[in-house]
Amino acid sequence: MDAFKQRLKQIVTRIYVFIRAAAAAVVLGLIETFGSPRGRRLLAVGAMIGSGLLLVLRPPLRVVAPGEVGVRINRLTGGVSVLSEGPAVVVPLLQELRRYPLRDQIYKPTASASAEGAAPFQTVEGLSIGVSVAVRYALDRDRVGDIAKRLPANVGQELIEPVVDGVLHRSLAKHTVREIFTDKRVEIQQDVEQELRTLLAKDGVVLRSLFIGHIDLPAQYRTGLEGLLAEELATEKMRFTLQLKEKQVKEKSLEADAAKIQREKAAEAAASEEIIAAKAREEAMKHVLPLKEKEIEQRRLEAEARKVQKMKDAEGDAEARKIESTAEADSRRKLSDADAYRIEVTGKAQSAQLARDSALIAKNPLLIQKTLADKLSDKIQVIVAPPAAGGFFAGGLIGTQARGEVTAAVDTKSTAAANDNAGE
Repeated sequence: MDAFKQRLKQIVTRIYVFIRAAAAAVVLGLIETFGSPRGRRLLAVGAMIGSGLLLVLRPPLRVVAPGEVGVRINRLTGGVSVLSEGPAVVVPLLQELRRYPLRDQIYKPTASASAEGAAPFQTVEGLSIGVSVAVRYALDRDRVGDIAKRLPANVGQELIEPVVDGVLHRSLAKHTVREIFTDKRVEIQQDVEQELRTLLAKDGVVLRSLFIGHIDLPAQYRTGLEGLLAEELATEKMRFTLQLKEKQVKEKSLEADAAKIQREKAAEAAASEEIIAAKAREEAMKHVLPLKEKEIEQRRLEAEARKVQKMKDAEGDAEARKIESTAEADSRRKLSDADAYRIEVTGKAQSAQLARDSALIAKNPLLIQKTLADKLSDKIQVIVAPPAAGGFFAGGLIGTQARGEVTAAVDTKSTAAANDNAGE
């Protein structure tokens, strides 16, 4: 489509040049034909009519749009004047106005973006590849007049696009597909950008930037390259894994060394602490030993004092025991004297009492039975009977009654006492 427009524009330009040349020839012919005053008048009238028609068909007032710069060229003298945005006066057939955009322009070679496109790039192996390229450029405002004199009207299509395509084809043809697709893409982009900037700067074009985007490879090469890249990625991954393992081993070694040094430092610190503690104990012993000696001396004096005190206490105890034994002997002697006197007095009293009791028993024989009954009253019940009732129940004990009679009497009384107790 762009080629068709370019061709059509060239045809229209040629027709316009042809018409302009024909009009000039007609005017010269009329001047030669109408050399008389009347002819000159007719010629002047025709010129006025033609000028009017020309002003109607091509008005002298043009407009330079915002973001553009106009260049007015005088066709007779070749003079050039640069016009800013706004209205501009252009004399028909005498002056020509060219408009140049000052905004940044983007050029993308679409025919070379696909490996199956109309104009793919060729690599050093001879393979066709498609590269998506975007070139951003702008015209130098200060050199627009020079551009209008030396360069074609359509700078983008007639200058920039061929230069960009030529540099790209020449630069990419120096590299392999793998270099373009993988590790040297940035380097290639920088080289192409630098070369284009230098070439275009000579013609008053400022190259803003150049971007190399998607790269379209042949199908078979893409499959093989993807497999190769996968293997390289696996190799690279293994290399990084080995480096990581090596770093981990080194880290473990450093940690072990650090732990060893830390233990050594800790041992040195502990030894230093023990040395300092020993020195401190030694220094303390210098002050403690005099105190210990004083303490020992004090304890010795206290022991001697306790010894003297115990000796004094023992002497006192011995003296006290001596006094106590003397007093006890005196007391026992007095007690024995008192016992002897008591026994003597008691014996005399008992003898006197026996004498009285004997005299009393002789007078009253039942006292013996009464006394015996009193002694046995807590065991059996005894009834004292007169001697005429059967004699003394304890006669067997003293030999005054037969043993059988005494036993029978005692059994009879015991039985009676038992019955009485049961009844109670």
